[in-house]
Amino acid sequence: MERPCAWKKYTPQQVEELEGLCRGYKQFLSENKTERLCVKTGIKMAEEAGYVDLETVIAEGRTLKAGDKVYAANHGKDLMLVNLGTAPLEQGFNILGAHVDSPRLDLKQNPAFEAGDMAYLDTHYYGGVKSYHWVASPLALVGVICKKDGTTVDINIGDKADDPVFTISDLLIHLSSEQMAKPAKDAVDAEILDVIVGGRPVKFDEDDKDASKEPVKQMFLDILKEQYGVEEEDFLSAEIEVVPAGPARDMGLDRSMILGYGHDDRVCAYPSMLAQINVANVERTSITLIVDKEEIGSVGATGMTSRFFENTVAEIMTLAGEDSPLALRRALAHSRMLSSDVSAGFDPGYAGKFETKNAAFMGRGLCFNKYTGSRGKGGSNDADAEYVALIRDIMDKAGVDFQTCELGRVNAGGGGTIAYIMAKYGMNVIDSGVAVLSMHALWEVANKADIYEAYRGYKAFLERA
Repeated sequence: MERPCAWKKYTPQQVEELEGLCRGYKQFLSENKTERLCVKTGIKMAEEAGYVDLETVIAEGRTLKAGDKVYAANHGKDLMLVNLGTAPLEQGFNILGAHVDSPRLDLKQNPAFEAGDMAYLDTHYYGGVKSYHWVASPLALVGVICKKDGTTVDINIGDKADDPVFTISDLLIHLSSEQMAKPAKDAVDAEILDVIVGGRPVKFDEDDKDASKEPVKQMFLDILKEQYGVEEEDFLSAEIEVVPAGPARDMGLDRSMILGYGHDDRVCAYPSMLAQINVANVERTSITLIVDKEEIGSVGATGMTSRFFENTVAEIMTLAGEDSPLALRRALAHSRMLSSDVSAGFDPGYAGKFETKNAAFMGRGLCFNKYTGSRGKGGSNDADAEYVALIRDIMDKAGVDFQTCELGRVNAGGGGTIAYIMAKYGMNVIDSGVAVLSMHALWEVANKADIYEAYRGYKAFLERA
């Protein structure tokens, strides 16, 4: 049951459509390197498509009916887009779910220090990373600093062409014999992933008693204050992410792939949002859900385990006149979902980690993982056969190229998604997404054909499920 390469079937018109979609995606990926920025852009996309803030609907005392389109945000890090269908809400929803947090380094709350006549920012890694990936590469600082007066300062330094960039130093090869003998996981200690942010001291009189004891750090703080109006104390209430600097780029002489930071999982989030806003009228209410914290277990107020989704559904059903607790439970249980997350693309360089009959190949279309987890499917949502058959039928009737896969060989490792959390409601859920090379590295690789087929598959699901 080997699947063909999707590129082989495309007409010139489809290639043009594919390239247009991927141009938009590259811009999204380049300009939205944090979950906050992804949600902000998602809201802009939704409003341009006629979606209205649910809080506005509630404040104005309006009701909801078929054809209405609303969105709800949660702490600036989650987003839910809802297109109300003609069928009663109690009959369930068609849901696309993806996450927009990506592995990175976060600044600690007290990050700034000076050593060796250089200024540094201390970090704590977020999600599954290989520490050695993060050294000797150009980095950017992106996020927010919240001040005590209630103002929020946006920080984005390193991504513009004329911006300064930052880096984490690596030990020179001439002195690294001991380092090279260590296992990869120990080669670079996570505690020394300190970002170099300056190397010039403030000028002062040698006899000045008030002179800074850390003049290079002081220069960094002075520039930060001049350009952004923030003090060192403001780092206590900041969320600054250290991410790779630079835009997503076409990859390969044939420009068939995209190299970029954050494919996991923005490569699923963007086509999901695009499919949602491009489906005008639906029978079953369609929902696209973009969430945070998947990389650290979907925890906290913005993770999938929070009540944001359930509470928002309850609000919408109440405004639509279906406000009984039982109707809510029935709606959730009758829903169908694609839990969209990236899959491990088959890599010939590491072929021994894959089982080729059940591997995701680059360019062969949208991936479906009946189960994820590790070892004996631990921590997995295992979609039932009836639901897989329904998905197959939807994709085949829409002419979507798709493939089924697993995350590597049995006992080679494993991973999880938000699927099992949503399945707790009793709804049908299956993992789906795009195959990616170098997952969780600074720069990941996705095939344009897979992104295009993901968009087509998500759109078909919302229309036909």
